[in-house]
Amino acid sequence: MPTTALVWFRRDLRVHDHPGLTAAHRECDRVVPVFVLDPRLLQGRFPSRNRAWFLHAFLAALLGALRERGADLVVREGRPEEELPALAANVGASAVYFASDVSPFAMARDRRVEAALGGVEARRQPGLFVADIGQVRTKDGRPHSIFSPFHRAWEQVPRRDVHGAPRQLSFPSGLAAGELPAPPDPEARDPLAPGERAGRARMSAWLRSGLERYHDRHDRLEGGTSELSPYLHFGCISPRELEQRAREQGGPGADAFVRQLAWRDFYAHVLLNHPGNTRHSHRREFDRLEWDDDPALLDAWREGRTGFPVVDAAMRQLLARGWMHNRGRLIVGSFLTKDLHLDWRHGEAHFMRHLLCGDEASNNGNWQWIASVGVDPAPYFRRMYNPMTQQRRHDPDGEYVRRWLPELRDVPDDKLAAPWAMSEDEQRAAGCVIGEDYPAPVVDHKHERERAMARYGAVRR
Repeated sequence: MPTTALVWFRRDLRVHDHPGLTAAHRECDRVVPVFVLDPRLLQGRFPSRNRAWFLHAFLAALLGALRERGADLVVREGRPEEELPALAANVGASAVYFASDVSPFAMARDRRVEAALGGVEARRQPGLFVADIGQVRTKDGRPHSIFSPFHRAWEQVPRRDVHGAPRQLSFPSGLAAGELPAPPDPEARDPLAPGERAGRARMSAWLRSGLERYHDRHDRLEGGTSELSPYLHFGCISPRELEQRAREQGGPGADAFVRQLAWRDFYAHVLLNHPGNTRHSHRREFDRLEWDDDPALLDAWREGRTGFPVVDAAMRQLLARGWMHNRGRLIVGSFLTKDLHLDWRHGEAHFMRHLLCGDEASNNGNWQWIASVGVDPAPYFRRMYNPMTQQRRHDPDGEYVRRWLPELRDVPDDKLAAPWAMSEDEQRAAGCVIGEDYPAPVVDHKHERERAMARYGAVRR
């Protein structure tokens, strides 16, 4: 009797180097790919029209890739613990293959599914991360909370082989696949192109023309990074394949880039072992940190009108593209928490609303990092970024700021980081009157830095 397996797609929307799909294809006669549109996930704690639109586009691309191989994508709406057992019974499946994930929601969902499957075997697979993050431990067997020793241990973890896409899949005849619902419109006006094909094209272009100089360009705000994070988040490119191809190319750029992949695994490792980080600071003493409550300042930050050009440019990039350069994320994160004294969770939620790559582990980990309340601790004053210094260092020619703030396009280079320092005549000559064409600074950075030092110092004392 032919055997049948379900392959439950979640954040691994690809056919290339898909461990679950590869294993099911090798071990069973028929494969039923399935995606469950779970309203608890789509409308949960961090709903996002941008990511919902991106997800639907990825699913449409995945459906096409599966049909090219003789299969289809079965789409069901509801709770996975109800839909998957019903589908397994319908097709006579003996096993369900799916990739292990790390968020508290995913862990609880997967336990419910395994319990509901009864006699159908649940076969967890890798595929969402470079390495098996469960194997990365300290010498005495504890999880890591500091990146550098994690990275050294991560480098020693054995890697799985990378596989190509199956050429042909056997799919049960007569099975009603269902249809994808119409996607919502994204909030971003110019989002990245979705789909596995687009992701693989961007990956190949990056490896060919961007990786070599990554080590000395990755902090440059205009260009310098891969922009692959949305494709990694939805798994339309394989992080393991990306690591292997980068290492094959070699050089300091590849080393620096692979280190960033390790950071992604690190934050997943942290969330897996500390699920409470989604609700509180990893360093619990900083739950006592005093935050201000100022909706007007929060809105100015969200909308990119703080009067600090590099902050506003990054925030407008987020609104327009559903993506922000990583250096920009650090700058705006430091500004929110240490210049405006607003709770990092406001930033976490705003990013999760807009980012196409809104990954709970990485987003939470990075926000706690820049707010100096999370893992990998450093003295809090080392992460109080001066926005003017950051702009001059990482956008020296003003290309990034002028791209996202066209009202500053004629401001001289030497005044671009602090346009309020222009005289009235200079403002008129540049067509940028502060307070009219571009906002005046909402705070004084030097003064707010001193306030932040006092507040963080009070917690430490």
